Amino acid sequence: MMSPPVDPVSSSPALPPRADVVVIGGGIVGVSTALALLRKGHSVVLCEKGRIGGEQSSRNWGWCRAMGRDSREIPLIQESLRIWSGLDQVAGQDLGFRKCGIVYLCETEAEMQGYEPWLEHARQHQIGSRLITAKEVQDVLPGLARKVAGALYTRTDARAEPAVAAPAIARALQSLGGTVMTECAARSVETAAGRVSGVVTEKGRIACDAVVLAGGSWSRFFAGNLGFDLPQLKVLGSVLRTKPLEGGPESSAAGSDFAFRKRADGGYTVAHGGLSTAEITPDSFRLFGAFLPALRKEWRGIRLHLGQQFLTEMRWKRRWKADEVTPFEQIRVLDPVPDNRLLDQAMANLRKAHPAFAGVVEAQRWGGLIDVTPDAVPVISNVAALPGFFIATGFSGHGFGLGPGAGRLMADLVAGDTPIVDPAPFRFSRFSDGSKVTVEAGF
Repeated sequence: MMSPPVDPVSSSPALPPRADVVVIGGGIVGVSTALALLRKGHSVVLCEKGRIGGEQSSRNWGWCRAMGRDSREIPLIQESLRIWSGLDQVAGQDLGFRKCGIVYLCETEAEMQGYEPWLEHARQHQIGSRLITAKEVQDVLPGLARKVAGALYTRTDARAEPAVAAPAIARALQSLGGTVMTECAARSVETAAGRVSGVVTEKGRIACDAVVLAGGSWSRFFAGNLGFDLPQLKVLGSVLRTKPLEGGPESSAAGSDFAFRKRADGGYTVAHGGLSTAEITPDSFRLFGAFLPALRKEWRGIRLHLGQQFLTEMRWKRRWKADEVTPFEQIRVLDPVPDNRLLDQAMANLRKAHPAFAGVVEAQRWGGLIDVTPDAVPVISNVAALPGFFIATGFSGHGFGLGPGAGRLMADLVAGDTPIVDPAPFRFSRFSDGSKVTVEAGF
């Protein structure tokens, strides 16, 4: 296992026979949804096939950013950042949330100008993002040796600790009376009179009125067994962490070939920043048409990889009965091998770009599979064909920062309350109702 160290969460002792809502998936979105529902007065059972925060929710960069968001996500990330700012009190511990600022380095004037269209969106929402000069970059990232034209900078953007956040929220859920079942895979959803009536898990059945699927990279697979075609693919994120480093930058930053974030332990999380690895799976061919516009737009930043994941998924059954063992039980935690070539490049580039990292010691590497939609915007929605069934997935690498806000929005939809933001951009039906699914210039 190459997974990062994640705070443990003990499973609740017994599976309740009934709850108002069952949440499937114990990542940042699932635990945030469950906690928000519980605080609204609903009884909740959260079912996680492995461990809380064991997959991408603990493997991401730890950025909580408004900068660079697709315009459709901006209202939601603003609400999410407000929730993040008070989440320590709710969770009863420090989640590492700090407004450290985030910098996107620009090596040319053309790159600087390329951010102007997005800044028009940002100004409407008063995010505070702005272009800064090369001299100002030195004020924010003292000691930077790389020659830059300037940067896009957002002083109020933040960071938090992925390995801590989802587990802490899950423990808060338990302390308030919610149930958290780990190593308890949900197998299927039962219906009665045309709507959700229960969930069958490997440990038994839970009667319920609503189900929220927050399964990350597994969501398409689970939804497909229910007859719903959720267009979602996987991108491999490769990340490393260093041992503690004295004198490193406080702000998070990304250049064309590295990205970093200071960790609570004094080390740094490092990734490439400019390239991602797209895992080729059987679904890559099934969804080729849906993802072709995104591929055309982003092809310079994507490396295609055909490896073990293709063979693994080719062997999976795509339909199963509630009394059958599923791949959710056979693979408790997705733990892919990172793209070591990208990480070698990122570390070498960072050492050249900032002398403070010249002697930094690497501690660990890991990979994580990111759930991606054709327009890189999540699904946070009901499913009209099955009343009582909801989906929160496809966060396309933006989910950690969005998690608390997405959970609150999902809880609003399940409860029938006024939503925290307009949910229309996140509706599941946009992929099938004739809407034009567009990829915006988010980054």
